[in-house]
Amino acid sequence: MSEITYRIVEHDGGWAYRLGDTYSETFASAAAARAAAVRASREQKVSDETAWIEYEISAGEWVTERADGHDRPETHVEG
Repeated sequence: MSEITYRIVEHDGGWAYRLGDTYSETFASAAAARAAAVRASREQKVSDETAWIEYEISAGEWVTERADGHDRPETHVEG
C-alpha cells in the first residue's frame, strides 16, 4: 500500500496544503488549510471502481495503467 502526506505550508501570502510539488488553493489560516487537507486525505481513502487511467510523466510520455479502485493509499497530514 502506498502512503501520501499532505503538508501544511505558507504559500502565496497565506496557507496551503502541499502534496509533492503541487499546492492547494491558498487559505487565510493554517487551520483552514489543515481542515481542507484532512478532507482531501479522507477522500483519498474512498474506494471507487477499477478503471484504466492515462497520465503524462515528467519525460513527456503518456502511460496507461489499470487503477484498482480498492487499492487506496494510507494518508497523513503534517503541520
